[in-house]
Amino acid sequence: MNRILVRVLPILIFLLFHVSDSENEEVKQSLIRFIDQLAAANVRRDQSWGWNMTSDPCKDKWKGVSCDLQLKSVKKVVLDELNLSGVVEIGSICKASSLSVLSLVKNDIIGLISEEIVSCKSLTHLYLNGNKLSGHLPDSLSQLSNLKRFDISNNNFSGKVPDMSRISGLLTFLVQNNQLSGEIPKFDFSNLMQFNVSNNNFSGPLPDVKGRFSAESWSGNPELCGESTSKACPPSSPSTPKSKDSSRMPFLIYSGYAVLGLIILLVGAFILVGTKKPKEDKADVAGKGVNEYTSSSYDESKFTMYKSEYSASSEESRVTMSPLVVLRSPTAHALKFEDLLRAPAELLGKGKHGSLYKVTLDNGATTLAVKRIKDWRVTSQDFKRRMQRLHRARHRNILPSVAFYSSKQEKLVVYEYQPNGSLSRLLRGSENGEAFDWGSRLNIAATVAEALAYMHEELREDGIAHGNLKSTNILFNNSMDPCISEYGLMALEREVPSSNNSQSNSFENNDPDPDRVSRSFKADIYGFGVILLELVTGKLVQGDAFELVQWVNSVVREEWTVEVFDRGLIMEGASEERLLILLQIALKCINPNPYERPEINQVALSINTLKEEEDKSSSYQ
Repeated sequence: MNRILVRVLPILIFLLFHVSDSENEEVKQSLIRFIDQLAAANVRRDQSWGWNMTSDPCKDKWKGVSCDLQLKSVKKVVLDELNLSGVVEIGSICKASSLSVLSLVKNDIIGLISEEIVSCKSLTHLYLNGNKLSGHLPDSLSQLSNLKRFDISNNNFSGKVPDMSRISGLLTFLVQNNQLSGEIPKFDFSNLMQFNVSNNNFSGPLPDVKGRFSAESWSGNPELCGESTSKACPPSSPSTPKSKDSSRMPFLIYSGYAVLGLIILLVGAFILVGTKKPKEDKADVAGKGVNEYTSSSYDESKFTMYKSEYSASSEESRVTMSPLVVLRSPTAHALKFEDLLRAPAELLGKGKHGSLYKVTLDNGATTLAVKRIKDWRVTSQDFKRRMQRLHRARHRNILPSVAFYSSKQEKLVVYEYQPNGSLSRLLRGSENGEAFDWGSRLNIAATVAEALAYMHEELREDGIAHGNLKSTNILFNNSMDPCISEYGLMALEREVPSSNNSQSNSFENNDPDPDRVSRSFKADIYGFGVILLELVTGKLVQGDAFELVQWVNSVVREEWTVEVFDRGLIMEGASEERLLILLQIALKCINPNPYERPEINQVALSINTLKEEEDKSSSYQ
């Protein structure tokens, strides 16, 4: 038995060391073939470059090569501005199956992108800008489902662009200064963050860019047509009878739904009328009419909010009901309280502070979000002052209210509806494998911090903090820019000193407790810190934020800090150093001692500095 062990042990040791190499021999040979074709005689490669069979691409740190945390597989090849003048051999570099970033920016490389690029299944970033590459783009590009950044600008590519619009996570499409032709792919421009097709030979209609990009992004293509170009598109040819029928089909379907809905409403009205008592005086009938529409078992399928406001008579109702105050807004300039009562509404969410409704007006032409707040022990006059002060403190990344309503028991705040969802929804999507890259997360963190810093500075003397900052309150507008919603709606009661004297409840007439006000601003810092934790960990707050905070602190204490980071970010190749810096900022924000938390302007400065470093780094990747 011992003799067998003696014979087998050297073999096992050999196999162990052989397996521990980062990439197998075949992959190393392919990588070396790639650099041999790329680095022509004008590039001197000394021993420090590596890129040979006697060294390991990860452990021996080949020039321009980055690997995963375990130093097992090649993740990035970045060979920018090295005076390379050879031929790019895509088939060789794609033998590294884990390759996510290939960057050969500003060299003198010739050749083309071959169909073999389909083998780069893990590729997320492809930067080939500033070379002399030519030929047609391969159709296999459309199969790179993980691709996020694509930059081939300033080359000599020609022909049509493959249908890359099917790549759902694409964030960058830069192809300016080439000779590409045909129509521009119809991307999902609500997700695309960088787009430039200028100075090519594109023709046909310009896609709907959702107002996100300027004319400079497609200038220099004289055959492009459309509203945003200098050339009108020719009228479309007459439709065939078949196409007319098909175009009428959606109309017929929706008409059927409308008729069905009307029948249901009539039946419901008939039942309600049949159940009414026959003997009622006119005042009671008027009161019941309003009550029936607004009576509230708090049925979440309807906008039912005001039963308590209406007494037995409509006359009393008119006395107790306050008017809707419309702030300056083109969306709601003629909005009336009755419009909100009559409009179809959908419950979007319900919490301990109130509920949020989506309200549709003008036959679908206008959509609003209405926040209903319950049980605020504050006068209508104070509430009005609060809303008008918030309206004056405007920031492009703070969602402004367009109207508000206040009565003794009900408070409403009206916003423009934001159809692109919340940060919470984005994070939930990333848990399910949807693309949410590091650059986007860092940009959101920087934008929210800057907006919050502005509001804290503007409203410090008024003592108005956000009061309920969380990822569900970070919404995205039509340009996919993050906006803080519901600012200042949850902090009022905590800031106002309690008193039986209604006059003393005026926030403006009585200085709030400085210590209480300071804590409310520090609570915002804590909430923002939790949002940062969600961004770096990819984990959503479930109920109480304390569970996420506790988990992060426990992992950090055990010195396994890297384990807290979202695995998707690590696989993407996000800088662990910058992830760690943002995590450290978050940990300072969630300090258990409120008075040891940093001010938000300091936080914003730190994150913006981090973002600038990331932007510089990305330009060379």
